[in-house]
Amino acid sequence: MCDTIVVLGNSSEDGSVIFGKNSDRDPNEVQAICYIPRATHEDGAEIQCQYISIPQVKETLALILSKPAWLKVGCEMGANECGVVMGNETVFTREPYERIALLGMDLMRIALERARTARQGLTIITNLIETYGQGGVASQKDPNYLYHNSFLIADPQDAWVLETANKFWVAQQVHDVASISNGFTIQDKWDLASPGLVEHAIEQGWCESKSEFNFTNCYSDLSIRPVLGCIPRQSRTINRLLDKKGQINVSFMMDILRDHGAAFEQSPFNPAKGTMSSVCMHANSQTFSQTVGSYVANLTKDFQVHWLTGTSAPCLSVFKPFFFENPDALAALKTPLLTNDGASLWWKHEKLHRIALLDYPNRAPLIIAQNKEIEHHSINAVNALKKNISLINETDLKAKIHEISSTALSNNLSLIEKLPKSLSKLEITKSPPRSYVKFWTTLSEKDGLSLT
Repeated sequence: MCDTIVVLGNSSEDGSVIFGKNSDRDPNEVQAICYIPRATHEDGAEIQCQYISIPQVKETLALILSKPAWLKVGCEMGANECGVVMGNETVFTREPYERIALLGMDLMRIALERARTARQGLTIITNLIETYGQGGVASQKDPNYLYHNSFLIADPQDAWVLETANKFWVAQQVHDVASISNGFTIQDKWDLASPGLVEHAIEQGWCESKSEFNFTNCYSDLSIRPVLGCIPRQSRTINRLLDKKGQINVSFMMDILRDHGAAFEQSPFNPAKGTMSSVCMHANSQTFSQTVGSYVANLTKDFQVHWLTGTSAPCLSVFKPFFFENPDALAALKTPLLTNDGASLWWKHEKLHRIALLDYPNRAPLIIAQNKEIEHHSINAVNALKKNISLINETDLKAKIHEISSTALSNNLSLIEKLPKSLSKLEITKSPPRSYVKFWTTLSEKDGLSLT
């Protein structure tokens, strides 16, 4: 399960667009960050997606993507060099799921390659689903995990919510802030829609007339929504955005992605008691999803920075800044393997994450305090760069950007390599339930991760 949020310039602290997303997947599903350069393609070329191939366009844009490592081309969230950013959400609908079609993650990759604005991205996705349909198994392990998608698409000036049920869709332009989760939000008002949307619902008996039509009620599989926890999560994120409207900055967006819910505002969080209502999601015997990657984008017409954790559990992670002007720093992340490789950022951090879970109330604060120092330093460096960017020549800009990204990543890796040993030496003062310890130790043994 996932959450995606956006703030337009009229609601942020500095007039920029700020976008954020958590990718919630299986607890040990590796999330990779990759850079795809701009490319030209021969006539007749195709892009091979997960289950089908479709015609490729002549030129594709440069991309920064965060994606499940098992995917061929798709992504959970990402951006292109024009400042278009996207995130998708799993939704379950009354429409049939196709097995040989485009994944929602395929749709985002294709749209990001081609779109120069958010509105154009929306059009590309809707044209694709009307032509090819959407579906396909969207899990590395579960052959029956099929779903449809909602999308949040933004650029430095605009944003759109797009909600789909196979080949049917509705879209709503964002005017200030927006949040989507794993359930539809558009009801009886929208800006754009697919042909025959209302008539199809009437034919299916989901409503009796146009006056009764409500997209969420008609097209949702309402029986599964309570299980997903999407209603309290979407309510939590949108209310936090509205409460800080006009004062929202990058730090606050990161804070929302780390949110464990109102119940833990005044008391320490315990991931063993985490639920599907938590934005920062922690897997346990009752919660089947884990936040395995997180992303915040900060966009203006002249400058964009992409903050990625490249690791699971944003509450224990550092958001690190990356830039299209000098993507070399991304190479230092090392593309993670599907099984523990002991070398990539994702797997190195996973060891730290799981050691912390054995006594989270006491171990997590030690990690968080040091993570905050790294993040605070990076945010200050980026803000200083933005303030003076008009005075910096292209060569110096690339050097400064590389320094900011490399320093953040180097400091994060150093911390990740140092902390597991020191945390393991600490006496466990508040052991979680046996079932929780068994859940994570069994998973870690399978992944070849020692929790000592």
